[in-house]
Amino acid sequence: MAILFLGTSEFAATVLARLAADERARPALVITRPDRPSGRGRRLRPPPVADRARELGLALEQPADVNGPEAREAIAGAGGEAGAGAATGASSQTIVVCAFGALIREPLLSEHELVNVHPSLLPRWRGAAPVERALIAGDQRTGVSIMRLTAGLDSGPVFLRRAEPIGPEDTYGSLAARLAEVSGELLLTVLRERPDPVEQPEEGVTYAEKITAEDRLLDPTRPAAELERTVRALTPHIGARVALPDGELIGVARAALAPDGDGVERGVHARDGRLLLGARAGALELLRVKPAGGREMDAADYLRGRGGRL
Repeated sequence: MAILFLGTSEFAATVLARLAADERARPALVITRPDRPSGRGRRLRPPPVADRARELGLALEQPADVNGPEAREAIAGAGGEAGAGAATGASSQTIVVCAFGALIREPLLSEHELVNVHPSLLPRWRGAAPVERALIAGDQRTGVSIMRLTAGLDSGPVFLRRAEPIGPEDTYGSLAARLAEVSGELLLTVLRERPDPVEQPEEGVTYAEKITAEDRLLDPTRPAAELERTVRALTPHIGARVALPDGELIGVARAALAPDGDGVERGVHARDGRLLLGARAGALELLRVKPAGGREMDAADYLRGRGGRL
């Protein structure tokens, strides 16, 4: 049985490394997205999974369309299994999908067994941003589900799940790192033991919509506690932003609920060398900020650079 791997993100790269370390699960082929422009210079950069596959010495393909005939041919031929599946009408490969970032359609869905890694306790937080949405919502726990990929949005039957607590200081970075490690362990268990999958319940379904520009903006009409969770949920990969009184947007990398936040007028204010965001039900103290085009710094240093005023 050949193992193939489809993934793109840093999360997926961590899971890939865990698979590659096990000789029985080492992928015969890795498929990821094409290189994309990145940064100010818009230079082409490979996805994290491409970098990791090269480091690990794994065969790599970066098709423009994973559902296209060239990609399907590469998948069918991976691991020297091309003839077996074609002759019997059934695939002799398992494709692991983890944070791939593109829709997988028929006939690829039916041609192979597809096992999907999803970082939530399904059916809660189906969709694109389950880790971020769990943090923003204030969930006390999340987890990992290893499921069979189907045409529905993360609605396939689940092989195994494992819960992971969310701590009050967790950011996306700290939580996603733990979930990636759990994902690798659970995935290897599924590939070795092949447990029967169980259909998801109809109750408790929620959707983790993709993070938008609106989600990134810290809205002072929302509760301060929710805004603090939003900062943590978007750190360090996406980044929250706040609008200053003059309309300038700056990034917010770290914030905390202000103990003296009651009565702070809504919006951003400089007070005694501190940067405060008045919101509904309290205020945030902005601790680390990133001016447009600048480096991340302590909010106190940012204020000093502005003469203590906004």
